Amino acid sequence: MSHRSLQLLAAAALAISACTPRDAERSPAGQATSAADDALGLPGESHLRNIRQLTFGGENAEAYYAFDGSRLIYQSRRPGEECDQIYIMDLASGESRLVSTGQGRTTCSYFYPSGEQILYSSTHHHSAACPPNPDFSMGYVWPVFDTYDIFVANVDGSDLRQLTTEDGYDAEATFSPTGDRIVFTSDRDGDLELYSMLPDGSDVRRLTHRVGYDGGAFFSPDGTKLVWRAHYPEEGPERDDYLALLGQGLIRPGELEIYVADADGSNQVQVTDVGGANFAPYWHPSGQKIIWSSNQLDPQGRNFDLFIANPDGSGMERVTFSEGFDGFPVFSPDGTHLVFASNRNNGGTSDTNVFIAEWVEDPGM
Repeated sequence: MSHRSLQLLAAAALAISACTPRDAERSPAGQATSAADDALGLPGESHLRNIRQLTFGGENAEAYYAFDGSRLIYQSRRPGEECDQIYIMDLASGESRLVSTGQGRTTCSYFYPSGEQILYSSTHHHSAACPPNPDFSMGYVWPVFDTYDIFVANVDGSDLRQLTTEDGYDAEATFSPTGDRIVFTSDRDGDLELYSMLPDGSDVRRLTHRVGYDGGAFFSPDGTKLVWRAHYPEEGPERDDYLALLGQGLIRPGELEIYVADADGSNQVQVTDVGGANFAPYWHPSGQKIIWSSNQLDPQGRNFDLFIANPDGSGMERVTFSEGFDGFPVFSPDGTHLVFASNRNNGGTSDTNVFIAEWVEDPGM
């Protein structure tokens, strides 16, 4: 699902530039990389130090590191624009460059391990226009656009090639650090399941088989395991509602829990059982911790914070304490920094920006 969908879930409490050329543009992020702002941290955020803001204005999220830690790839919908597009930011200079086409809607970008190519999902090959927003007359729902396919391109956006061609939703693709497989979510078999494929799009294998939504998967640092978000509706009216909505390209996002399994989908284990919407899980580079975003502590479901725990769910700690939305946490490859999206420091607007902080593994030392 796009960050726009998840932000709207948070904003019920409170997802770019269609014409920008692919020339490098100077982002305000460069203003943030020279010095940290201690005011961006909040009491209780002992795992975070020297928080810096990397984007300024609009909706910016799902920022993922290149495997060498030098760049971020992220999606952004800037003020005045209707759809998310994909950008790459150089962390040393703060310079951002548009790397998607500027057409349609994009989501879920990721680097190839070599750093020379990128993955993202897009609807541009069906229409240059943004796909329509869902009808909320049936309550709060996410769109599952059947026009999404997964693409590969060079890091400058050139040589764009389509990896998936099946009818229906293909998105949420990420790469194994070992470079051998891509995991993604698709409804090609009538349900939202996890699949994996080779880097060229061949040898597609289905990994999950329970009725319900499986998505947002990431490989562990050694490539042997997966972590993802899921909701498996109970048989009866709940499942009937899920399947009826899915048939209309919609899904309700209110209940999600975190799961882990082996990379082939076997030995599935539920990590969280805390209620609410738990999503965007990501591995610590050690492979011994999982960090994610959750509204579990807010009865209204509006406030999302970051939490970290062992892969079996034990030892859970709250990481952020801001009002509104904190989500999409991603560790740097060496574990020294954490990148995340947040509503903090937005001047009372609905803007979501990307932040980076030094990660303090043991705040007590």
